[in-house]
Parts: sequence; structure tokens; C-alpha cells
Amino acid sequence: MLEPARRSQYLQALGIDEWTRRVQPAATITETAPIAEEWTSLQQSVAACQRCGLQACRTQTVFGVGDRHAEWMVVGEAPGAEEDAKGEPFVGAAGQLLNAMLAAIGLARESVFIANILKCRPPGNRDPSPAEIAECLPYLHQQIRQVRPRLILAFGRVAAQSLLGTDKPLGSLRGSVHAAPPLNTPVVVTYHPAYLLRTPAEKRKAWEDLKYARRIHAELR
Repeated sequence: MLEPARRSQYLQALGIDEWTRRVQPAATITETAPIAEEWTSLQQSVAACQRCGLQACRTQTVFGVGDRHAEWMVVGEAPGAEEDAKGEPFVGAAGQLLNAMLAAIGLARESVFIANILKCRPPGNRDPSPAEIAECLPYLHQQIRQVRPRLILAFGRVAAQSLLGTDKPLGSLRGSVHAAPPLNTPVVVTYHPAYLLRTPAEKRKAWEDLKYARRIHAELR
């Protein structure tokens, strides 16, 4: 559990008042050998992938990090320059804000699983192309199938539209529960941390989304 002082700092980063909740300890899950082997095989497939051509400009693939048995899954768009260099999603300033957003609803970064629609950085941090999304999305579907989260948080327009197979704007996707393949996992949509850094006035809306996601997750337990 996060220290109270650190959690207060995270709430302040979002410009919100502090609240308290009790967090149930996570159950210990024993992973069978076949499941572990399947996960390792998926990691190797991603690392060697050359499906869409982005391997020509990547430093490394960004598979994802976190708890492989998490009840919460975070899905973003694609790696940026810092993620490409480190091999981990949501690092740098956007990653710090993501950590604050998660902490605001009582979640440590390590307690969720974090992944992107794309596993490679598009050049110049441009939006992923439809062809790139089509080639890479099956990897995310396999991750969802293995992690089996209770709830997915989709951060940003590209992540939400790609995950849900829709062209609806982010504004119309917020405030509702959606279902994502391959398991019809409940999805809540909110703003990307990078967008919130550029547009801090929208942090209040993001906080409403997080509270909504927390409520939906509680109903699913």
C-alpha cells in the first residue's frame, strides 16, 4: 500500500481533495508452467516481430510491465522516445502523472498491468497507422487473455478507439462501460496523461473518470 504522505502528493498532482479507502490484500496466485511458458513465448514473439516495418526504427520493443495477474489493466497508445529507450511503457513525465492517477484511486503502479496498442515506437511519435494497429493488436489481445483483468483503463483517443474498434471521439466514450475483445472485458476510457500535461484544466474530468472506474470495479468484485 502507498504511504499516506506519497498518496497525498499524488492527489495534489491531480488537483483533487483527499479521500481514504481500505484496500484488500491481493490473493497469492500460483502460476502453472504451461501459462508461464505461453507468456515467455509471447514476449519472444513481440521482441522478434517484423510485421509492420516499425522494427526498422525501434531501439527495442515495449512489451508491457506490471502484475501478470492484475485486476486492473492500463492500455495506452504507443511507446514514445523515452519508452523506446527504456523498454517500458509510460515513463517520464507522462508516466509520473499516470502513477499519480493510479495512486489517487489506491493503486500502485506495480499492482496493475500496463501495455500499449503498439509495441514499437512510431517515428516522430506520430499516431499509429491502421495497418500498424491491425498487425500489433493481436499481441495485446493475447496479453488480455492471459492477464484476465477485471477492468481495463484505456488512456487516450487512439488507445480507446483501437481497443474498442470504433471511430467515436473520446468525449463520447467517456462515462460509459464498454466491452473489449477478446474476453469482453469492461473498459473505462479517460484522457492520456500526456494530454493532461498539455491541458491541465482537464484533470478534473480525468478524476471523474477514475472515480467512475473505481466504482465499476467495485461492482464487478
